[in-house]
Amino acid sequence: MQIKDILQKTTEFFKNKGFDNPRLETELLISTALNWQRMKLYLNHEYPLTEAELNACRDFVRRRAGGEPAAYIVGTKGFYKHDFKVTPAVLIPRPETEELVEYAVEWAKKNAPEARVVDLGTGSGAIGLSVAAALPQAKLLAVDISEDALKVAELNSVEMHGTDLKTKNLDVRERSHFLLKDAGAVTLEDVTRAIGGKADLVLANPPYIAEDDPEVQPNVRKFEPSQALFSGENGLQHVRAWVKTASEIARAGAFVMFEIGHEQGQAAKEIFEQTGSFENVSVVRDLSGRERFIRATRNEEN
Repeated sequence: MQIKDILQKTTEFFKNKGFDNPRLETELLISTALNWQRMKLYLNHEYPLTEAELNACRDFVRRRAGGEPAAYIVGTKGFYKHDFKVTPAVLIPRPETEELVEYAVEWAKKNAPEARVVDLGTGSGAIGLSVAAALPQAKLLAVDISEDALKVAELNSVEMHGTDLKTKNLDVRERSHFLLKDAGAVTLEDVTRAIGGKADLVLANPPYIAEDDPEVQPNVRKFEPSQALFSGENGLQHVRAWVKTASEIARAGAFVMFEIGHEQGQAAKEIFEQTGSFENVSVVRDLSGRERFIRATRNEEN
């Protein structure tokens, strides 16, 4: 079988299964199985696959057909301006979360180019490392309760991943610190020890899905880490705990922004306001018009 044949057959197979981007997923899986860059597929359409190469491709296609996310199969996911290593220990970064990074970077460039950044529940490090990479003088503290997740984030601070390699290394390891701890238990002492003082930016994508939420896709529930997805109190338990952390570690005037569920805007706003530590609390909708983020400013400290 030639490259063009397996590309055509796999694309049609994925299309019949209702995948959103069958051709793109096909190219990602086949190029990774062959350890090729995607461009090489276009330049070698008549390349005859060996039996070993064909089996590697078939294995990837079989796993994807079984519902396993393509990002876990290929081991990377593009986010913002970089490719991030991902494993089943971390959530797969979503495109909508890139908006949080954009808001944070825009604020910091105007108000704190040498920002001390804290990323609560960092996972793959996609949020915090992207912000640090966009701010050459920033310092980052990335926090996660999962040792396996934190290892992935640390790898992402120094390495380049993926088969397309269109971006430079993040190259932020010397400015990044990694803390294995429950984000709800992070102290000002932890932050000061790592990045030299109170945070200018506190960012988070906490677990915010109610455990019995019927809208969660079966493949998400099956393959992605539950402790990074689900939260008690109708999905607000972690938001409540992490807001308290933010109030304790952020300096006066600091920018704080969390991702939230699309029906949690008012509840999250009340949680922020009830601390008495924040002003200018607002719900931000994503590009599709859904409630997606809560943002606030740390008020003057008592």
